[in-house]
Amino acid sequence: MNSIRIATRQSKLALWQAEHVAARLRATHAGLDVELVPMTTQGDRVLDRSLAQVGGKGLFVKELELALLEQRADIAVHSLKDVPSELPDNMVLAAFLTRANAHDAFVSRKYSSFAQLPQRARVGTSSLRRQCQLLAVRPDLVIEPLRGNVDTRLKKLDAGDYDAIILASAGLHRLGLESRITEYLSFELAVPAVGQGIVAIECRAEDERSRHLVAALNDVSAEHCALAERAFAQRLEGSCQSPIAGYAQLSDASLTLTGLVGSLDGKTIFRDSIVGAATATENLGIALAERLLDRGADALLRELR
Repeated sequence: MNSIRIATRQSKLALWQAEHVAARLRATHAGLDVELVPMTTQGDRVLDRSLAQVGGKGLFVKELELALLEQRADIAVHSLKDVPSELPDNMVLAAFLTRANAHDAFVSRKYSSFAQLPQRARVGTSSLRRQCQLLAVRPDLVIEPLRGNVDTRLKKLDAGDYDAIILASAGLHRLGLESRITEYLSFELAVPAVGQGIVAIECRAEDERSRHLVAALNDVSAEHCALAERAFAQRLEGSCQSPIAGYAQLSDASLTLTGLVGSLDGKTIFRDSIVGAATATENLGIALAERLLDRGADALLRELR
């Protein structure tokens, strides 16, 4: 059997990511037949409420994991930021692709930068992480929910529902929509979501063949950053109601991890950075999380839960 089946969501962005992985696999393994198994997840179906209200980003992942468990697919392709920090015991993230631009993108037809937004401007985002960080800088902003795929969100902006919206720049680049980016928000203003910009490949832990096939696509730098960020989030035990951000950057043999925990209104923020050996990924994530917990993030997270 010289084939592999990829479980994927049906949004344009998810299909782009799955097709990208399929093309990489075909190029790496001559004669490999790659088939896409598109499916709609609960996160795609429920669009009238925020993700936090309906169970968090894991709703984009569960159906794909079920397809793996039932052996309807061999691997699943995800935006890493949608993958909960705790995986089921029988699943493994077998490869991380080279990270794309991890910045949040400010998108507006009316204003040329975030700084130009007038008082009480309406900004669309359903990310509690983005809401927290934007309100910390501009408490006057009116943050309004924004769900749906990238095209849907841009249409709502174009229809005048919002003065600006915030999206992940990686997704806009992948869809050829980078011309819609008005401004890249600095990491000082907006620490990205854990895993933002990284495509991850998941498979069954015991499926050695699939793990071997996708291992050839793994980017070690992206892997180190992903493991540090995910260890940080996992140690915090944040729920989908918790604004948590984490971003790692590699320089030579060292890794700098910046982490943030905040309140929904942005009035309370715990933020810090840690530097260590690039290979000390999980240890750095845990150490940074414990530093923030000791400083008061523990009480805040308990409140948010």
